[in-house]
Amino acid sequence: MKAQNDINSVAKKVLLEEAEAIRQVANSLTATQDFAQCVAAMLALPGRVVVTGIGKSAHIASKIVATLNSTGTPALFMHAADAIHGDLGMIQPQDFVVAISKSGDTPEIKVLVPLLKRRGVPLAALVSNASSYLAQQADYVLHAPIEREACPLNLAPTTSTTVALAVGDALAMCLLEGRQFTSQDFATLHPGGTLGKKLYLKVGDISVQNAKPRVSTEAPLKEIILEISGKRLGATAVLHPATDELQGIITDGDLRRMLTNFDNLEAVNARDIMTPNPVTVDLEDFAVEALNRMQQRNITQLVVLDGEQFSGFIHLHDLLREGLI
Repeated sequence: MKAQNDINSVAKKVLLEEAEAIRQVANSLTATQDFAQCVAAMLALPGRVVVTGIGKSAHIASKIVATLNSTGTPALFMHAADAIHGDLGMIQPQDFVVAISKSGDTPEIKVLVPLLKRRGVPLAALVSNASSYLAQQADYVLHAPIEREACPLNLAPTTSTTVALAVGDALAMCLLEGRQFTSQDFATLHPGGTLGKKLYLKVGDISVQNAKPRVSTEAPLKEIILEISGKRLGATAVLHPATDELQGIITDGDLRRMLTNFDNLEAVNARDIMTPNPVTVDLEDFAVEALNRMQQRNITQLVVLDGEQFSGFIHLHDLLREGLI
């Protein structure tokens, strides 16, 4: 067993080698027009991007497909070995194929490429060897050269797969921008989980489930206490008795502070103890914006407005329950 310092040294060496390889590929990839032309061709075609590979490259291809699909570019994964046993049928005339292969000369690729050419679909080669069979046959060469693998034996695919994955990410992000894909588009494709909720869940979706504690500015202390206790949100809105316009908020903390500020509690009304100009949020705002305001002000609830009118409350516990915290 290597000493901890030796282990850390190996880990750091691998990470730095792979990082340097990506930096070098960033320069080589953009040295020609192939990458930009490849992106333009993908944007022009109404079909899907089919990504294929063999071995470890197949795993990278599968991940690139997932990234493309989640960022607005319809994509399919096709294993290069399965393609020549029937899966080639998934490719339609308006599709675009990206083949990933470090060497570009594997037997499966050499069998697959003529079949792809026969179908007349555009082909991009993501390769390390620009002189390979795959590169020579491709319409676009996404050249990602590496000097050696991060593996001490220079055998296990490490740097080559990392670089291929990074190029795939670059491709996906260029397509995202080319399609003017927005955060709202992203939300429609990721409705589940915390990420999706941050992008689509609105304040009104949550606050509608809560009670709407409210009193007028002239409400006596007993009414205020009963409203706060009965609605169980730790606060009540204070509204103008004639117009229902928001005037302030009274929280549990305001009630406690009142005990030290007033001697004659029977004469106290809402106007006397409310906090004017409370922090608010609109019911059409995203719930994550409500969370940000709570965190910035170090408070646990916000008054929700529908335009200028009182609509209810949203509480920190609501956001916790939705998994936004």
